[in-house]
Amino acid sequence: VQLQASGGGLVQAGGSLRLSCAVSGLTFSTYIMGWFRQAPGKEREFVASIGWLGGTTYYADSMKDRFTISRDNAKNTVYLQMNSLKPEDTAVYYCAAVKGLRTPKADYWGRGTLVTVSS
Repeated sequence: VQLQASGGGLVQAGGSLRLSCAVSGLTFSTYIMGWFRQAPGKEREFVASIGWLGGTTYYADSMKDRFTISRDNAKNTVYLQMNSLKPEDTAVYYCAAVKGLRTPKADYWGRGTLVTVSS
């Protein structure tokens, strides 16, 4: 199983980024997918999750007005559109194949992609 996140980089505060996570080695359409992040010196935290068909999503409160999770089952890819980025959004972002939409537990983790937001 491989989950390859991409799309991270350096962006100014107020800017946007779109992360992608390409998945292989599992039946993508049968997994809830999630995004998590880990800031320097902090524990990994939940960002967002999306149901099998993409019609159900769930977000951490601090991100639900700025971030949008989506998926394309034909491409085995999950996305995270991040708008109005803040310096406190700086973190390594990980995608995961999870169980549970609101309290997701990861079965498989990707390697992560670094997002740096400058002030």
